[in-house]
Amino acid sequence: MEVPPSAVSVARPMETGSQIGPELDWGSDAWREVRTRAQRAGRAYIWLNLVEQRLRAVVGAVLRPVYEPVHGEDWVIAAAGPAGQEWVQRAVAVREVSRRKGYLLDPADDNVLSFLTLPQLRELMVQHWPCFEPYFDDRRDVELALDELEVTRNVVSRNRALSQAVLAQAERAASRLLEILGADTDVPSSRRLPVDAVEDLVGDRYADVVGVHSDRVRLLRQFPAEDLFGEARRLDAIGIGLNLLVQNFSGRRLVRLAEAGCRVRLLFLNPASSAVRRRERELGLKKGELSRAVEMNILHMRRVRSRLRDPDAFEIRVFDETPRLTAYLVDGDGPDGIGIVQSYLRRTRGMEAPVLVLRGGGRVVKAGESGESGEYGLFATYREEFESAWADSRPVS
Repeated sequence: MEVPPSAVSVARPMETGSQIGPELDWGSDAWREVRTRAQRAGRAYIWLNLVEQRLRAVVGAVLRPVYEPVHGEDWVIAAAGPAGQEWVQRAVAVREVSRRKGYLLDPADDNVLSFLTLPQLRELMVQHWPCFEPYFDDRRDVELALDELEVTRNVVSRNRALSQAVLAQAERAASRLLEILGADTDVPSSRRLPVDAVEDLVGDRYADVVGVHSDRVRLLRQFPAEDLFGEARRLDAIGIGLNLLVQNFSGRRLVRLAEAGCRVRLLFLNPASSAVRRRERELGLKKGELSRAVEMNILHMRRVRSRLRDPDAFEIRVFDETPRLTAYLVDGDGPDGIGIVQSYLRRTRGMEAPVLVLRGGGRVVKAGESGESGEYGLFATYREEFESAWADSRPVS
């Protein structure tokens, strides 16, 4: 069959693989890169959104009382002055277009201030710094943090690739700026485990799990032992040898911690039990290797206890049951506790096992979401597990 000269040939679909052809197809590597970009951009956007909302509230609270009594609804235009006429008029025009097309879904956003971008809000703040000076210590700190965020804002707004380093810089700058602007957190444990913006917004999807690490090395890289245990007023730990505490937190530091009032309860697997021998076989260790290591850790903790004025505040016990987990519950009796939990895997040493980081104190269901309030999550579950094992254990003299 002849094809007319004016006809355009259409390529047949590929018989195998993608129907759009290999030149337009995305492989697994491309999709992985896209997902990574989206994840990083999503995190950055949440931080930028929080900062912009907080800065908008601050600018409104400071400048509105100055300009609104004279200029009424046009107070933002008056505050921008001649230097900001171009961008403030652009914001007014966008607002009018949004009104006509019905883009305004919330009456609270039907004002010029809501249409100003982060750089424009910054310009208002800098331009009227004498009005803001009574509330903030250092203008330079504010501007430096905003400078760092501007790099991320440009990348995210143009949907370009955001590197991990730039994302980390943006998160630090946003967290610092929110602190400067007085956006305090209501989570008591944030002094030890800072509240992540993503956790704060969607953390209820994951109970009280605020971190997951593939092994203990990566955990300690982000949360050194000093940060985890350094200011504890109560420390409960259960495991085979409790190496995270014994090998990463010095005995001298433990003595100072206990003398400062911290109550410590350590629950080791009995080094003479049959459970230790089973664990040695699981890990392919020589007979007696694990039991000696546990015994050495217990002896080290006994030496720490012997140096205390109140040895009763530093309790050491052993249990004989099959070990199921290792858990460190810091300040678990209060609202500011954190927990480090690892499950024992058959062929994996504790150093290599995945780690969960839990925020204690329970998470209260927000009003209007389910009509109920209360505590839920994993922290309370592991705390109960520790108390049950502690009740069945035997003290070490």
